[in-house]
Amino acid sequence: MTVNYAKFEDDETVFSILRPYVASWFKEKYGSFTPPQKASIPLIKKGMNVLVSSPTGSGKTLSAFLGILDTLFELGEEGKLEDKVYAIYISPLRALNNDMKANLLSPLNELKEKVPRLPQLRIGVRTSDTSSYEKQKMVKLPPHILITTPESFAISMVSPKFSQNLQDVRWIIVDEIHEIAGSKRGSYLSSMLEIFQNLIAKNKVTRIGLSATVSPLEDIAKFLVGKNNDCQIIDARFVKPVDLKVISPVRDLVHESESKIEEGIYNSIIEEVQKHRTTLIFTNTRHAAENVSYKLRKIAKLKGILSEDAIEAHHSSLSKDVRLEVEEKLKRGELKVVISSTSLELGIDIGYIDVVILLSSPKSVSRLLQRIGRAGHHIRSISKGRMIVVDRDDLVECSVLAELAREKKIDAVHIPRNPLDVLSQAIIAATIVSKGIHKNKLYEILSNSYSYSTLSEQDYELVLNYLLGEYGLEQRNVYSKISLDKEGNIKPKGSMRMIFYMNSGTIPDEAVVPVMTENSRYVGNLEEEFVEMLTPGDVFVLGGRTYQFLSSKGLSVIVRPAEGQRPTVPSWFSEMLPLAYESAVEIGKFRRTVKEMIESGISREEIVDWISKSLKLNKYSSISLYYYILEMFYFTNGIIPSDKLVLIEIFDDEEGRRNFIFHAIFGRRALDAISRGVAQIVTKDLKEDVKLSVLDNGFIITIPKKIDYDISSVFQKLKLETFYEELSDVILRTEMMRRRFRHSAERSFMLLRRYKGRKTNLERRQINSEVLLGIVKELGGFPVLKETIREILEDHMDITRAMEVLEKIQNNEIELKVIGPNSIPSPFSHSMLLKEHYDVVLAEDKRQLLKKLHESVVEFLREKGIDVNLDYTSV
Repeated sequence: MTVNYAKFEDDETVFSILRPYVASWFKEKYGSFTPPQKASIPLIKKGMNVLVSSPTGSGKTLSAFLGILDTLFELGEEGKLEDKVYAIYISPLRALNNDMKANLLSPLNELKEKVPRLPQLRIGVRTSDTSSYEKQKMVKLPPHILITTPESFAISMVSPKFSQNLQDVRWIIVDEIHEIAGSKRGSYLSSMLEIFQNLIAKNKVTRIGLSATVSPLEDIAKFLVGKNNDCQIIDARFVKPVDLKVISPVRDLVHESESKIEEGIYNSIIEEVQKHRTTLIFTNTRHAAENVSYKLRKIAKLKGILSEDAIEAHHSSLSKDVRLEVEEKLKRGELKVVISSTSLELGIDIGYIDVVILLSSPKSVSRLLQRIGRAGHHIRSISKGRMIVVDRDDLVECSVLAELAREKKIDAVHIPRNPLDVLSQAIIAATIVSKGIHKNKLYEILSNSYSYSTLSEQDYELVLNYLLGEYGLEQRNVYSKISLDKEGNIKPKGSMRMIFYMNSGTIPDEAVVPVMTENSRYVGNLEEEFVEMLTPGDVFVLGGRTYQFLSSKGLSVIVRPAEGQRPTVPSWFSEMLPLAYESAVEIGKFRRTVKEMIESGISREEIVDWISKSLKLNKYSSISLYYYILEMFYFTNGIIPSDKLVLIEIFDDEEGRRNFIFHAIFGRRALDAISRGVAQIVTKDLKEDVKLSVLDNGFIITIPKKIDYDISSVFQKLKLETFYEELSDVILRTEMMRRRFRHSAERSFMLLRRYKGRKTNLERRQINSEVLLGIVKELGGFPVLKETIREILEDHMDITRAMEVLEKIQNNEIELKVIGPNSIPSPFSHSMLLKEHYDVVLAEDKRQLLKKLHESVVEFLREKGIDVNLDYTSV
């Protein structure tokens, strides 16, 4: 395949290829074309595959649809417009589908008024929300443009009647493709597109991808069109101007009280709200979104600055009706402020937003650009974003991310490769659609998909064997799903079409996990995402009390009260987005640059001036960053963890425990993999259970007492050639494995979520999956287990980056330094250590603790003979 970057035509060229009345309508309404429209419309009219990457409000919808509508009008004029589907629009959100229908009906109605003789183009939405009656109507009189989701698209394909209406489809549009590509939904859609093209469509289907700002575009283009097709990339990611500022709520983030910092945060928010018509605020967790909306309403009422009814929260835990009501209020201009976690990142039509505020770091440049892209819903509007920081680590992170965004350096999207559970569904779908297909032909078709372009024949055969029932699991109600004849043709078993209808898709059921004490007393519920992070001995807070995790039984979690013990896993941690690898490395580079400037004897004034100019920060924020790195520099005698250096700090805490604090800034997904390998080595060497905390800037391994141990040798003890296998063994015993194996088993139709029209019991499924897990561990190479391990190591963690970092450490490309043992933690470790206090210590006390830790650092430096003049207010 070849991937080329498209050129942008001028307005007249584009107008000249459209029907006169379409061109006239567009010119009257919009005047001129936006850059993505100038490039895409001519290419789509020629039937070429196109990937359009541009921000919200840049006319992506019409860039995809205008050429299609024009061609459909032409067919109507010639009397060739038939009752069949010509275009399929696929998006990840059902809410987007309803928006899209409205967005298409509007120009169609306006054109109909202008040219009454125009043919009536039908638009239909087909999702899980669509009634059976509506679906039946579509079979008899299909829409010309079908709007759907990846899952409903696949079900339409295997529907014997409706699929007949899809044979002459000319165009498939995949919206928000960056969001789909980064998950198993992407693998699912990618394989279904190849099955559709090869087994249903009579002609070559043009594929059109619409994406927000994403990187690398070449990979997304390959994902869209598959291995054997060409694609034109329209790179309009930076056509909208960006106005991005980082705001520190107070001058001195170290010494101010929590109440002052909180007051500063809300004053900063209110200042922006009062300057703008509509403000969208993003937090990093659902809990924070609720908290901010509650406090903002309280302040607004107290100060009388705006009505409480003008402030709303919007996140995935709210009911669909509440979310829709908030979206409608926004569109009607009835709201001044909406606070969201991630639910409003995608392109749902929410009307005009003037400014986007991010409370704390969004953890990646692509997410930052996507969020602020919601502001200024027009190509000529400025995307205005404000990032409000909460502490010095956050200040470093936000400042570097903001500068990377200005420099257009975007971190790479992770696209899962060769997921074997999704492959099971693809094989079954293909056998249903084809009513039987040779296994070699099917392998060839699926290998055209980018998601399966590197699929080995061995793994393909493993999945076929599983589907053929060759693992002897019938006694556990796991039956064969396909048959294979002597010639190598695969056919579906009798009930597979209905099983596919009821169970296909990749999104697992959200489980609420009951928490029980050892004597079977119910104490509350946890989300499954949180539970899968727990290891025996972990302490967490639920309902204001602390509990120690002992084990799980089916869907339930068994705990014992742990009053007085510090939590090891904060309740919000499972929701926290991980810091991206590329962004983390750039933060490391910034630290290293400042360290080298200090080492070179460059004056404080010059360094602060450089920070201010290079990161576009005010003087006080620049001073804060300078002193943060300077304190660490003095504390460690010049050792600053960076992209080229990992620091292991040995810290003995007040409770007599020894903490090995690994300062390694390579993104949390990579650190998750590295830390588990390191913890396993320490456990084996010391024959002691260790506690592990993984964060964005490093990880902490804690042992219960002070033991002399050469921690510097751990990285050399990790064998890269066996690291994948050894880490696989480590995760086999985790809670994450137990739960994610159920997800993979459900995707593989090993466990059915729905059977004979009814939903099966989730707890029973979890118990059954644990029984099956115990059995398949002994089978060797079982594809569902193999896939669960791959998902955890490659998608949840980032074992590829982890191994790159480990190799660099072992080759001394990344330096390794050790300091301590100390009884005072270094400045960079404060926020890492305080993570444990977040759920039990009041915010004010937490700030006091931070101040106390900082004062102990200053005292420590004075004892070393270094009297740092920590003047945060002047340079």
